[in-house]
Amino acid sequence: MSVGFEKVFLMQNQLNLSSSEIISTYVYRVGLVGTQYSFSTAVGLFNSVVNLILIFIVNKTAQKIGETSLW
Repeated sequence: MSVGFEKVFLMQNQLNLSSSEIISTYVYRVGLVGTQYSFSTAVGLFNSVVNLILIFIVNKTAQKIGETSLW
């Protein structure tokens, strides 16, 4: 779920802003520049929960397919 904030942020300009917006740059622009700290915290927490769920799903799939898994 992480593309790399720095690469995308440095390549953005007014011409490609609508098509190059990702979650990280949106949270930076709205949450930190716009001083909505609670919004940026909520989005970061939601992103972490989704990542954790994906890890659990991939781990269960790896257990069923092969013999190795994370735990």
